Amino acid sequence: MQPRSLEGTKKTKSVFFSCLRVFVVAFVLVGVVRAEPDVSVTPIARDGQVLVSFDLSDGFSDEVRDAIQSGLPTTFTYDVELRRGATLFDRTIASVTVTATVRFDNLTRRYQMSRSFDGRVEDARPTDDPNVVKLWMTHFERIAVSTTSALEANGEYYVRVRAHTRPRNAWFFWPWGGTVLGHAKFTFIQ
Repeated sequence: MQPRSLEGTKKTKSVFFSCLRVFVVAFVLVGVVRAEPDVSVTPIARDGQVLVSFDLSDGFSDEVRDAIQSGLPTTFTYDVELRRGATLFDRTIASVTVTATVRFDNLTRRYQMSRSFDGRVEDARPTDDPNVVKLWMTHFERIAVSTTSALEANGEYYVRVRAHTRPRNAWFFWPWGGTVLGHAKFTFIQ
């Protein structure tokens, strides 16, 4: 067996690094094309209440639409927490669980939507419009989380929103972990 020539070793390294570059570029492009969901959060303290608005972007994929169109009841659950940072452990001041559910009826060709807060159904309505369904599942305005009497003046707080779907065993919803987080900080000025 003869040792490899220096030229053969250079060609092998060149091919390896060329393949590596192609892999890295492909990986970056896949990350750019496939946007991951994000939750944008906006808290405000007004009229004695801490109100939170939030949006889930890029969570309503083609796969989610297909699952809904198949008639599979689909639920987006949002855990909204008002928290205060501490040295060791953050303290939860208040929390609310918001769920948005949709079910498509193949016979009537209508969507039945419902929203609940901490398990109580607050609103339910039908629609024919898939754009209304998307908005219903991903956009929330002025959800009351707590009264301002629970807050200290000039205190630093933050609101954290965790979003996840049901059924969870459906790999096509959010295959990178199933939970999407968003948060926003604010100072309560009385």
